[in-house]
Amino acid sequence: MCRWAAYCGEPLFLEDIVSSPAHSLIAQSHSAVEARTATNGDGFGVAWYGERETPGLYRDVLPAWSDCNLKSIARQIRSRLFLAHVRAATFGSTRRDNCHPFVNGRWSFMHNGQIENFAQLRRPLENMLPDELYAARTGTTDSELIFLLAMHFGLESVPLLAFREAIAFIERLAIHFGLGADVRFTAAFSDGEKLYAVRYATNEVAPTLYASPIGTGGYCLVSEPLDSNRANWMSIPEQSAVVMSPDGLEVSVFETGTIKATISEKVLLAAM
Repeated sequence: MCRWAAYCGEPLFLEDIVSSPAHSLIAQSHSAVEARTATNGDGFGVAWYGERETPGLYRDVLPAWSDCNLKSIARQIRSRLFLAHVRAATFGSTRRDNCHPFVNGRWSFMHNGQIENFAQLRRPLENMLPDELYAARTGTTDSELIFLLAMHFGLESVPLLAFREAIAFIERLAIHFGLGADVRFTAAFSDGEKLYAVRYATNEVAPTLYASPIGTGGYCLVSEPLDSNRANWMSIPEQSAVVMSPDGLEVSVFETGTIKATISEKVLLAAM
């Protein structure tokens, strides 16, 4: 599983999350402690918002710990909102187009998790995309495809609902084909104004997510804490959505209802 970190608040140097802390994102790329494997060396990426509406993006296939350019960029760039990711590949080869974050217009997105039976579901899911979004797909990962499906389901106007609909569609499609419907989804995404995150899993065993205040009036979201002082970090509950803005942090319930509805249908049919 991948590791990621995101920040929203007063402008902060990327290095304050990416490279400087004792358990920074770069440290997690080779020494993660809450992932299936300690190493996340299949590439990295950073998306940050500055003076323009669309984010800057820097990605490469090198392990984050071995890229001197990443440390230099992180030391020089200061941003009010940024997303950073180190990858442990599940689907898709190790190439730049498969590295997170992914960007479409003003939106950026990164993900930790996977779609069960993605090889069988990939083609019908891609067929769901309208032409302009299908043409925007440059990689082969399930993560990028979820992002583009959310764009199709209304990410521009209803961000959390769009991802709820995208995940529910994947679950229903898997059930339709008689496949496992397990989606594991801990993700962050932004339009440059607000930072959103979701911690969700079909089977209610979602990848970890933590939040903490940092800097002056800012918050960060991370896959695992950046230091050993756990009192500083709030664990975001499973099946939750997070919205960060200059007004603060809000946490709400995030559920698709797909599996519960399917169970209810089966019970109803059995009773007939």
